[in-house]
Amino acid sequence: MYSEDDFVQLSALQHYAFCPRQCALIHVEQMWSENLLTAQGRLMHEHVHEEGDESRGDLYIERGVALRSFTLGLIGKADVIEYHRQTDGNWLVFPVEYKRGKAKPDNSDKIQLCAQAICLEEMRNVRIPAGAIFYGKTRKRLDVAFDDALRWETQDTAQKTHALLESGRTPGPVYGRRCENCSLIAECMPQTIQKKRSVENYLKRVLDKE
Repeated sequence: MYSEDDFVQLSALQHYAFCPRQCALIHVEQMWSENLLTAQGRLMHEHVHEEGDESRGDLYIERGVALRSFTLGLIGKADVIEYHRQTDGNWLVFPVEYKRGKAKPDNSDKIQLCAQAICLEEMRNVRIPAGAIFYGKTRKRLDVAFDDALRWETQDTAQKTHALLESGRTPGPVYGRRCENCSLIAECMPQTIQKKRSVENYLKRVLDKE
């Protein structure tokens, strides 16, 4: 169990799962650089939250919902929570996260959504079996089942994120294709730092042989 003083942002889990260095740059070094992609994403979230709650028969929609979990030590906000009335009169809770781009090959977005579900389960004493991610670029919703594997990965990511932020250390860069769409690529300098480290390691090996 965590205290409120130890809470970290839900978004930090997505940042960590995408790239631990990005997570540290944002949440430890307090770096942020907005590009076209992040600006579009921010505007999408703001638009979703501003629409307000609504009711459509057996569907109730709540927007911009504050979340927290003492178990995982998280705080944040859900874009949308849908409540679907079941035939027995109970309501099925179904969180929906909005993303600007398209589905990623990794689980970073799914981990963020699962963390939201765990927060809701703790806050409202319900079991949430699934949710969805709406991707603005494809205009499609990706259904996400909160199975045991994803829940374990989410809990593990939360623990690793806490450990990283508590350490106050920023991991070294690992350059990859994902770096090209990162708004912090100029600050991170993954290729430059990697080349410098490669040269330093080479010189060290040469000197060690002498």
